[in-house]
Amino acid sequence: MSTSAANATRDEAQHPVARLYGAPLAELPEDLYIPPQALRLLLEAFEGPFDLLWFLIRKNRIDLRDIPVAKLTEQYLEYVAAMKALDLDLAAEYLAMAATLIALKARLLLPRAAEATSDEDASEDDPRARLVAQLLRYEQYRQAAEILDRLPRAGRDFTWAHPVEVAEPIEPSPIPAPSLQALARAWWGLLARQEQRRPHEVVEEPLTVAVVTQALLETLRLARRPLTLSELLPPSADRRYLVKAFFALLELTRLGAVDLTQEEPLAPIVVVLSEAADEALVPVVWEKGKG
Repeated sequence: MSTSAANATRDEAQHPVARLYGAPLAELPEDLYIPPQALRLLLEAFEGPFDLLWFLIRKNRIDLRDIPVAKLTEQYLEYVAAMKALDLDLAAEYLAMAATLIALKARLLLPRAAEATSDEDASEDDPRARLVAQLLRYEQYRQAAEILDRLPRAGRDFTWAHPVEVAEPIEPSPIPAPSLQALARAWWGLLARQEQRRPHEVVEEPLTVAVVTQALLETLRLARRPLTLSELLPPSADRRYLVKAFFALLELTRLGAVDLTQEEPLAPIVVVLSEAADEALVPVVWEKGKG
């Protein structure tokens, strides 16, 4: 394979007219269907006259050192005419580039006064020199833009990690124990509730403080949670039971078996079974007559 053929093959691989499933195509298939709106999308994709001109140069595999101005001008004017036909907003820069190409084409058609003596003189006298310099500079800008586009971009390739603010743990404030006045007030409320009920039948049963103490502890164990006085004491309890329950709770508090808490004044009094209730409890033998 000759050097020129190898260069042409390499140029086709670098700048194909299209790609099909990633494979470069040197020529478009004859039976290729192009939708009617494809030209509109293509024309709207150009960012300016140099972008369109660069597209035509790459499409025709034109060497920048030898630009066929006549052919390039004709194709450029065809695209400009297509823009007008599709009622696209045509920027003044496109028309200015078209005028530049037409003027350049006309200058190339004029006969030169004398043959250039050297390559440098020929390049200086070539009307295409300025356009070539602009295209080379544009190519550098495009390559720089592609390099920048490949860099990771926030919002497209990654997102910024924002530190999560961890709230400081709030230490639970200790719940104060109820005062004697609050305990007495709660007890009088229970007695008043009991007065509103009239039992249908009164059965005399042996009732002692020890029996009531065991009943209260059993209720707390079965509930497995703190109970208010209204929840702890049965609604049907009479005055005699409430009095003995009052003394039983005082004794259980003294032994450390239960804790009495009240979140705020006038709030319900809560009875909490202590974790060391079994260790704190000592069998209490109540004398006859005290029960």
